[in-house]
Amino acid sequence: MSSKKVVVVDYDPAWAGQFEALHKVLAKHLGSDFLTIEHVGSTSIKGLKAKPIIDLDIVIADNDEVRNRVIDKLAQLGYIHRGDLGIEGREAFKRPTNQVPETPENTTWFVHHLYVCKEGNLALQNHLQFRDYLRSHPDEVTAYGNLKQTLAKKFPYNIDAYIDGKTDFITRILALTGLDQAQTSTIEKQNKLDKY
Repeated sequence: MSSKKVVVVDYDPAWAGQFEALHKVLAKHLGSDFLTIEHVGSTSIKGLKAKPIIDLDIVIADNDEVRNRVIDKLAQLGYIHRGDLGIEGREAFKRPTNQVPETPENTTWFVHHLYVCKEGNLALQNHLQFRDYLRSHPDEVTAYGNLKQTLAKKFPYNIDAYIDGKTDFITRILALTGLDQAQTSTIEKQNKLDKY
């Protein structure tokens, strides 16, 4: 059980702008050490009800030297590296204050989760394929939003139960995108680990 309440709200068009603002700061600071920065998670899907938290994946080449450089550069912005949290090829970061990433303007940022993913990694495939499928299937967006809202009401202080309640929906969609049984089983296990 968590003391933080699980809150799911209607889609907010401002989320796209929030991602762009973060993208600008991160891209400038990281220079040529990344391939893309992707807006993932529910806030990246137009019309989807979501927890108002921006999820970003910084995609890098499958190269440990680049990975270490990116971790160091993110530390310069104030992010704290948390390791892979049991998900190989994906590094998680936390923000000790709302001023991270630190900028000369001392900006107070909105809540966001930041990950660094090696190109081709299963966790990254999961994020991108799920996002892209929902972006082109509005009926699934509605169904998923309603499921999330129902789970948030049923388990307002139990993030684990909320996440578990979404897992069957997520793995069903991922199977439709071409992931095989072994891959969807791995993602199912990762969802149980992925407590931010």
